Amino acid sequence: MKKPLITHQEERNAPLNVGGFLITVLASENETGGYEVFHQSGTEGKGPGPHFHAWDESFIITKGELHCGVGDIETLALPGTFIHVPGGSIHWFRFGKGGGEFISMTSKGNASKMFTAFANDITWENPDREKLIAMAAVYGQTIIPPKPSA
Repeated sequence: MKKPLITHQEERNAPLNVGGFLITVLASENETGGYEVFHQSGTEGKGPGPHFHAWDESFIITKGELHCGVGDIETLALPGTFIHVPGGSIHWFRFGKGGGEFISMTSKGNASKMFTAFANDITWENPDREKLIAMAAVYGQTIIPPKPSA
């Protein structure tokens, strides 16, 4: 049995810079025994492009706006909005006007390891897309290539 986990705000891990937005690991799989919880925040326009992974992911928006797509559904999520992304679903998000914040939860442990690797090994000012795609694949995430311009 895992031990209880109580982390006060001042005890949290430092946020990870992933693509210009911040991800704080609130609870890793090692601490919970199976799921992970994150606080994510960012400025307007930041967020990952289309991708998918085997694990389920859920968000609850706590501040600001989040433009989000899951499969063929797109929405502008405001505080209080809950979004569930089933494993294997193509999804993306971008922080809206004024930026935003949300709490996310994943069903498996690769997300915290992947976010940590991204923060430590990718130079986000001028990211190497091939390196990012290869690193994501190591953790079970597939990044969808951009659509060719018409």
